[in-house]
Amino acid sequence: MTSADKPVVLGLTGSIATGKSTVAGMFAKRNIPIYDADKAVHELYAGEAVAAMGNLFPDAIVDGKIDRAALSKKVLGQPENLAKLEALIHPMVQQKMHDFLDQATENKEKLAILEIPLLFETGKSYPTDFIAVTFCAPDIQKQRALARQGMNEQKFEAILARQMPQSEKRKRADFEIDTGTSLEQTQSAVDEIIKACLAAKAD
Repeated sequence: MTSADKPVVLGLTGSIATGKSTVAGMFAKRNIPIYDADKAVHELYAGEAVAAMGNLFPDAIVDGKIDRAALSKKVLGQPENLAKLEALIHPMVQQKMHDFLDQATENKEKLAILEIPLLFETGKSYPTDFIAVTFCAPDIQKQRALARQGMNEQKFEAILARQMPQSEKRKRADFEIDTGTSLEQTQSAVDEIIKACLAAKAD
């Protein structure tokens, strides 16, 4: 199989509350297949990761599933436990991602999206050809974040502290998507990126 048979892979990332999910939905509207890393973790937490996690952190298993809040207590501020968790989950998540890309190749897709919130922060390499980052003004970001259930200012600031600044992500990305504009303008930006990626494949 040659690289010509494989889809162009676009990594989609962005800080909390910068519109990643909305933008992913816009790609989906154009029938572009999307791998959602967060969703993959949710599926693992309800399925194949449960047994191994039970051996590692028994208190984190509630009603046969991994309870994220209980797990969070085990790893928050405990780097050793966090490293153990990542060593367990990351290979499973990677496998799901490669299965997705294999399927996209089999389906002869021209473009496939890897939606990975912490794409830059993990320090891991992903098989992307291009990277698009969502961004918006900090006041819009904060307003959106605080409107979420269970979010407060302290939690928001703690999440921001763990994430690379928006400005740095924008420097590292091939494409930027401003989600502080209208939905129509954002969709237009998405369509331009799709065009650019498909043009790169044609070359």
